[in-house]
Amino acid sequence: MFHQNEYEWVRQTRGTLLDFCRELEPNDFTRQNGYGWQSVRDSLVHIADCYIAWLGSFVLLKTKKPITPKGDLLKFNLDDIIVHFEQVDSYVNEVFKLHGNQLNMPIQRKIPWREAPETVTFTPGKLLMHTITHEFHHKGQIVAMVRQMGYVPPNTDILGTED
Repeated sequence: MFHQNEYEWVRQTRGTLLDFCRELEPNDFTRQNGYGWQSVRDSLVHIADCYIAWLGSFVLLKTKKPITPKGDLLKFNLDDIIVHFEQVDSYVNEVFKLHGNQLNMPIQRKIPWREAPETVTFTPGKLLMHTITHEFHHKGQIVAMVRQMGYVPPNTDILGTED
């Protein structure tokens, strides 16, 4: 199971990608690519929203509106996205603090941001694993997008992080 030191590797690879995004031309950062979440910007917001939804909303009950409305995406710049990920880190740290020894203890409740009355059961550990693998899936799409635009992205693999 993941612990805070393993999550630090996730943060390092995310930081590498976010630093690289500063090198993108503004039009390339928001260019609609026709797959995934359409643009680098939109994909990054979607990644953060997934953490905020499952960890911040479902596990911690901190918000009932964790998903950024599509119309608000246009307002996001890279600095806003970095602040969004700072909120993610805060939620992840709180999950470790509150559930660190009980990451496999099931939580049964309605999904707070959905109107459907469906009740689901997940462990904080499973949701943490989901959000991390989800991030790496979309990070791969982002790297593919920027390669197609002619950029040479940095290594964003966990094996490139410091222990």
